[in-house]
Amino acid sequence: MLMHRDFETWFKTFRESINRYDYYTDFAKVYENAAKFKRQIYLLNSLVGSKNIEQEFEDLLTEYPKCLQAVPILLAVRASEIYCQDERGAVTYNFNAPNQSVEQYKYFMRQTGLFDLLGSHVIANLYDYVTGVEVGLDSNGRKNRGGHQMESLVESFLIKAGIIYYKEMYLADVEKMFGLDLSAISAGGTSTKRFDFVVKASRKVFGIETNFYASGGSKLNETARSYKMLAEESRTIQGFKFVWITDGEGWQSARKNLKETFLVLDTLYNIADLEDGTLTELFK
Repeated sequence: MLMHRDFETWFKTFRESINRYDYYTDFAKVYENAAKFKRQIYLLNSLVGSKNIEQEFEDLLTEYPKCLQAVPILLAVRASEIYCQDERGAVTYNFNAPNQSVEQYKYFMRQTGLFDLLGSHVIANLYDYVTGVEVGLDSNGRKNRGGHQMESLVESFLIKAGIIYYKEMYLADVEKMFGLDLSAISAGGTSTKRFDFVVKASRKVFGIETNFYASGGSKLNETARSYKMLAEESRTIQGFKFVWITDGEGWQSARKNLKETFLVLDTLYNIADLEDGTLTELFK
């Protein structure tokens, strides 16, 4: 148990990062997004290297107006409407339901540089280009993926250990399912708190919180204090145990508050503990 361990020794095992291999680019999503306008992209691909691109674009648009649907992604824009303005005035272009003249769309292609991109043969294949654009756009999703990585990592350890668990349960649901009175930690039943995981084992119900902090900030001190309070309040609940699994170098800036929680919560763990089989031991 943590009460028999030295905080400084434990703290030295904290990780700099938990980025998984799929954190950097979700290629499945990239390919899926690129394929959405595959037919339209291939139609526009006929313009690559064109010596008379404006006329060919006009002909293409007249015969296949839906090819416009793929134009926004060429500019790394996911929206179907794009607003532009210059000395000629303001225009909102709709690429799903054309609302401008062919000449106006030609003006858009000219002014945004898309005619130059296609006509100058800078790219050889438009579908490959769009795939590259999607890779770039996907990088914006890293923050969301990163936010769930610790939860996913802990879940992988629960699965590996063969532990039956419930995911994302609110206090009221835990009370109802297991017949517990959690009013000591629910502000008299008014809290909407949710545990990342709940496990029923060893004649107890374990409420598990997980997080990872790669960088510091005032939030960490607040988190440590609130979990310390939660640990102390949960002691009064028969048949219930609070578990906190955290990690990350961000705790360097809040190590004092983390240590205070470490000293009162014997089920405060990090990734190294999980690798050492702590969950199997805890829930046996």
